[in-house]
Amino acid sequence: MNFAAFALTMRGSVPLALLCALALTLGDRRDVLELGDEEFEYLAAEHETLLVMFHAPWCGHCKKLAPDFAKAASRLKGSVQLAKVDCTANPDTCKGFGASAYPLLKVFRNGVDAGSYTGPRTADGIVQYMRTQTGPDSVPLRTEEDLQAFVNNYDPSIVGFFPPGSTGLPEFLKAAAQLREQFRFAHSVEPDLGGPHSLDPPLGGPQTLQQHVVLFRPPRLSSRFEEGSVLFTDPVSVAALRRFIRDSLYGLCPHLTRENKERLRVRDLLTVYYDLDYRRNPTGSKYWRNRVMKVASRYSPRGLSFAVANKHDFLSELEEDFGLGMSEATELPVVTIKTRLGHKFTMREEFTRDGSSLERFLDDYFSGLLKRFIKSQTVPEINNSPVKVLVAESFEEVVNQPGKDVLVQFFSPRCPHCKKLTPVYTELAEQLYLDPNLIVAEMDATANDVPLGYDVQGFPTIYFAPVGKKDQPIRYEGTREVRDILKFLKRESRRPLVLNGVREEL
Repeated sequence: MNFAAFALTMRGSVPLALLCALALTLGDRRDVLELGDEEFEYLAAEHETLLVMFHAPWCGHCKKLAPDFAKAASRLKGSVQLAKVDCTANPDTCKGFGASAYPLLKVFRNGVDAGSYTGPRTADGIVQYMRTQTGPDSVPLRTEEDLQAFVNNYDPSIVGFFPPGSTGLPEFLKAAAQLREQFRFAHSVEPDLGGPHSLDPPLGGPQTLQQHVVLFRPPRLSSRFEEGSVLFTDPVSVAALRRFIRDSLYGLCPHLTRENKERLRVRDLLTVYYDLDYRRNPTGSKYWRNRVMKVASRYSPRGLSFAVANKHDFLSELEEDFGLGMSEATELPVVTIKTRLGHKFTMREEFTRDGSSLERFLDDYFSGLLKRFIKSQTVPEINNSPVKVLVAESFEEVVNQPGKDVLVQFFSPRCPHCKKLTPVYTELAEQLYLDPNLIVAEMDATANDVPLGYDVQGFPTIYFAPVGKKDQPIRYEGTREVRDILKFLKRESRRPLVLNGVREEL
């Protein structure tokens, strides 16, 4: 029975909302192919390009990925098939492809393992990445219609125009093969196709096809404040093309997404967040971006980069990392700056449509008048226990004392390994409590900003900030036992420790 017939049968006994939810669930199941040990080999071979998620029902990361995987499957229907294998029910297939940690994503071409999926794990990221896995490395273009259809895309396009027999074309194709997972490539050797996008011809001379490469920005990001394409005319090589794309790709004010945020945030970056959605609301999305670009065109030469973003994609970050209450509905954009050093600033004045409030915010930023935003718990009024409590507001004052060595544990209250370490760390602090030159401290890294220089990717993480080298903290990598941490401190400290009131010998 199909869903329509089922709905008619159940009408009146099942709420409409429940039927719609069921329809969505059934649709997701049809879009994501479920494969098992018996049929994997022959069903996988039926698809030119297949993305398979090897998962386990109990895996929390698998459950988190599942909705995005299903959305991507729906959007890729007809071009790329997505499938999943339950490794608890189909151990032979999973073992054969090395699936021991979940979820494992692999790309298959005509049933042959083409390697692990290395793209983002969001619906948009999966769609974008998998579209690069289909078709040739660089699409051949023969007509102006081909060209316009290719560049009229949501993402940027890199197109090479070459005379027949050009020595640059092989290098261009080599670059496309290496970079296709990140960018879209096309090429043409048609003599009449590249002319309008090349350099101006000599005065009075004919328009001839020259070897050149053009980066076309997406039409959705077109603006009167910058050109829609960028021309590259240097000798073609993989390295030169890579640099050209890196320097030209984003333009004056790119669209920051969860997929490109790491590449954009290597610079001092001002980001304007609002209800940006080029698919559902292109007019509103362009309206605010144009106002940002008008200001950016004046201030970007001073070393600050600009971007716009969908605030819903970064909601938790805005609330937790910038202290912005985003639960209140507002159509006005919010603005933040985050520098390469991790310094954060927020614009508290309401965003004005003429851009004047943004200009005032930037003037204060460049004048050094803005106060940095620091996510911090309250500084404790009483802090006399053997393990000193640090918060972001007090970190520099305590840890960077010139005459004190400081041992810091960064922890999460929800981390079971941190809870297991607590009695060990407390015993260590008690033994060193009477040492006048050493502080044993801890900081909740989920409720406070971690200072620059401390790389905290997991919990617990322990660092030692010795006298004279506060800017070069030393990470503790040993076992989590009192005796081993003491050996580490004796090795790294320039002064003898005082254990239980007794000074040790160096």
